[in-house]
Amino acid sequence: MTSTATDVTTSTDRELITARHLINGEWLGEADTERMNPARPGELAALSPSGTAADVDAAITAAAAAQPGWAALPAPSRGAILITAGNLLIERQTAIAEDLVREEGKTLAEAKGEVKRASDVLRFFGSLGWAATGEVLPSGLPDTTITTRREPLGVVGLITPWNFPIAIPAWKSAPALISGNAVVIKPAELTPLSATHLARALQDAGLPAGVFNVVHGKGRVVGDALARDPHIAGLSFTGSTNVGLGLQEILNARRARVQLEMGGKNGVLVLDDADARKAAKVIAAGAFGLTGQACTATSRVYVTPGIRAAFLDALTEEAAQYTAGDGMDAPMGAVVSGQQFTQNTAAVRSAVERGATLLTGSGILDETHDGDADRPLHFPAAVLTDLPFDDAAVTEEIFGPVVAVLEVADYEAGLAAINDSRYGLTAGICTDSLKLATDFAARAQAGVVKVNRPTAGLDLNVPFGGVKDSSTNTFREQGKSALDFFTWGKTVYTGV
Repeated sequence: MTSTATDVTTSTDRELITARHLINGEWLGEADTERMNPARPGELAALSPSGTAADVDAAITAAAAAQPGWAALPAPSRGAILITAGNLLIERQTAIAEDLVREEGKTLAEAKGEVKRASDVLRFFGSLGWAATGEVLPSGLPDTTITTRREPLGVVGLITPWNFPIAIPAWKSAPALISGNAVVIKPAELTPLSATHLARALQDAGLPAGVFNVVHGKGRVVGDALARDPHIAGLSFTGSTNVGLGLQEILNARRARVQLEMGGKNGVLVLDDADARKAAKVIAAGAFGLTGQACTATSRVYVTPGIRAAFLDALTEEAAQYTAGDGMDAPMGAVVSGQQFTQNTAAVRSAVERGATLLTGSGILDETHDGDADRPLHFPAAVLTDLPFDDAAVTEEIFGPVVAVLEVADYEAGLAAINDSRYGLTAGICTDSLKLATDFAARAQAGVVKVNRPTAGLDLNVPFGGVKDSSTNTFREQGKSALDFFTWGKTVYTGV
């Protein structure tokens, strides 16, 4: 079945809510999967098709045919298309953001910010089409010049998550495209419209057919087919650690390039010399912003004895400001799905059963709603204390607005606790001591370190990635570093 891009919803016409596959420039697929609004039970947010291995094969075939011509296009011309697509996203910002709220649950302000981020990413990498690449190096031979070049991998696969459903597809796609690759992307099942809006902007900007292809569907079908296809030269994945490590095995077996950004259990150390209120605002923003549904969210906090009481009082007050509701007008959005709501609820309840104290969000203990389809998925900002360091609520990712606060004797004990984790994505410290902040930045085992700033959030022009089980810790995303994954190096000797 073929349809047109007008199946994409707009802010004024909610009858058009169908996402499609985009294969070789055509919008295809019978929409058979419903996505409901997590904040409004019974409201249909989107429809999308269930992709098959055959759909993946068709998309890869189209990408392989289109890639040489795209790579041959001068880089400034490729960049101009990305910049135009970025401009289109800004023109459509409100409509896209409203769809994003409906299908993912975050607040309208967060959604608008995400659309702007996607736009900025496209324009940033588009501008690199005019930037110099490679080097000119001296040779030990007479009358010889040595230069280096970066060549595209060819056809690349992208698997993206639901929590940043337009920003992450943009920040993976843009460096791939500006480098001359063709793309096949599998967006998250829960957020098909957001990725469709990105595809529509690229198509409307003049991207040649087949260069950017979208296949919706289940990870075990579409994602697996992408990973196993020998024509996929590299695959970039953001999602859970277990799924990512499984994909890595598949890609490694055929010696294809793989980039993984996975889970996090991000810790912040709050020292006695910090301002308790400022620290509480930093922690609350990192823990409860985006409904805690970010791999960089703050989920464990270690405080020294002198500031513990004042900090907990301040954090409790801050948590009260994050009231969950419909993202169109609430300060904190809905949880993305009933499954995630149930996971959050189980994590908090079991922690309390093991002896933890729940300072905020206590209503969840009495809530009979456990991810029911007929109830809004509004989960409260939760602060847990009185937990042992090895408790599951402290060591395992929850992916919701839940933060555990533990006491440590001093700076060294806090740093050790931060590093005692299988994850190493982001870490933070709240302190007025330049000496300790500098030492923490050097010794914290995390890919990103924040001093007196929330763990969540990163500028688009700087490298992003983690260590340990948070990442493959090879190629970084975002900034110019993102180009490394999507290209390979060539050295050229020229004699005269």
